Amino acid sequence: MGDPLDALRPLMASHNPPLYALIVPSEDYHQSEYVSSRDKRREFVSGFSGSAGVALITMTDARVWTDGRYFVQAAQELSDRWKLMRIGEDPSLENWISDNLPDDATIGIDPWCVSVDTAQRWENIFARKQQKLVQLSVNLVDEVWKSRPLAEANPVIVHPIEFAGRSVSDKLKDLREKLTKVKAHGIIFTTLDEVAWLYNVRGSDVDYCPVIHSFAIVTTDTAFFYVDKKKVSDEVYSHMEENKIEVRDYGAVSSDVGLLSSGQLSSASKQNGISERENNNHLIWVDPGTCCYALYANLKPDQIYLQQSPLALEKALKNPVELDGLRKCHIRDGAAVVQYLVWLDKQMQDNYGAPGYFLEPEGTHKRKHAETVKLTEVTVSDKLEGFRASKEHFKGLSFPTISSVGPNAAICHYNPEPETCLELDADKIYLFDSGAQYQDGTTDITRTVHFGKPSQHEKACYTAVLKGHIALDTAKFPSGTSGNTLDVLARLPLWKYGLDYRHGTGHGVGSYLNVHEGVYNLNLENSQLLFVAKK
Repeated sequence: MGDPLDALRPLMASHNPPLYALIVPSEDYHQSEYVSSRDKRREFVSGFSGSAGVALITMTDARVWTDGRYFVQAAQELSDRWKLMRIGEDPSLENWISDNLPDDATIGIDPWCVSVDTAQRWENIFARKQQKLVQLSVNLVDEVWKSRPLAEANPVIVHPIEFAGRSVSDKLKDLREKLTKVKAHGIIFTTLDEVAWLYNVRGSDVDYCPVIHSFAIVTTDTAFFYVDKKKVSDEVYSHMEENKIEVRDYGAVSSDVGLLSSGQLSSASKQNGISERENNNHLIWVDPGTCCYALYANLKPDQIYLQQSPLALEKALKNPVELDGLRKCHIRDGAAVVQYLVWLDKQMQDNYGAPGYFLEPEGTHKRKHAETVKLTEVTVSDKLEGFRASKEHFKGLSFPTISSVGPNAAICHYNPEPETCLELDADKIYLFDSGAQYQDGTTDITRTVHFGKPSQHEKACYTAVLKGHIALDTAKFPSGTSGNTLDVLARLPLWKYGLDYRHGTGHGVGSYLNVHEGVYNLNLENSQLLFVAKK
């Protein structure tokens, strides 16, 4: 197959109007961080496989913007036809377009893959040069991606109340009270974890994330679940019916948003003879950070209530059952990690002559005998997964395990491959960042170990990170202080050495949902470190 750039540019030129540029984001129709294989459009066109980034293709140029987690990886994966743009160091995508493309340039996007906030920000900046954002009716990448994976019909699963902690009817009751409070008649949910949390369902449409490709619309008197009906079992239909939720085809969401806008979607209101205007609830709640621009465009400007989803905070604040599950799954997960460390320590002694935890390391350590087992980043990662899989309620990993030796440990989201991964080495740092999905919770844990004698620089860096964690953990601060404000406490010890890390200090975690959950910016439990070496 040829380079996608060569197939895309003729389509851009023949489009009406002709496109000066095409933006290809990482996100799917639901603004997901992790997407299914068939939605990895940016990876297909550019070759860059990181979870965050956006590609820009012009008739003569191709660029990828990504954040500090992926600078090293992107530089390795991008061909010489692409230029890496480092977010925070280089001009932003919208400013680069504004400064480098001609006045009146047309820039194409798939409005399903771009949020309201992002599209409006781009439109405002492009307008300074009379440049125009064009909403495409078809995704041009899909047009040239002949080997694009087919959609899978993975089943929807009911998430039992003993793990969810709250009934769907209780969640809908609270949600409708919030709608009434802001004089909204309905709300559109596009993020996969919010739909799953609200309706107490889970799935497997995205690797490592127990979610279903779906939308939801909830009004003051009705609720709808938009999904491929081939995924819905009799049990799920019964679950939805019990909670007065109507199951509709995934593709019907666009037309139904139009009906919602005109007040024709809520059949119960019509049967009761009550219109939205009569009960003074006429607004439609839309989260500008997560709702795709395509659905937003179906609404009238004067009826839109733009505000963060009311489920974002509610989902993040775990109920007592979810908190209990979070503690229990972390205990089981922690046991698996300890089992792994004990196993790995013995393997390093037996196969590489490492001294183990409590002996003074001496000299350089290599494999004792040629016939001993070769340990690689991939083989030990598989062993860790095996320990986790033996635990109760295990459902799978929560993200691809980052199992990294020596210099690979500096690549924030390193993904080892069997053909190219490194062998373990008792004289080099080994870092593993990993987690699991359990039916009662989600985990994410990082450990950094050394089976020999770390250098003075390694010990200084490690100690600085530890000091930052202690400073953040012991900080006292006034109510209302943001996570971004506190973040500096974790970095100060590193800054003293002229060092830093190009990613967040922590993040929220879902309850058998996405391993990265919004609202929280700091979470010490996900960033703990451990040194195995004695000195």
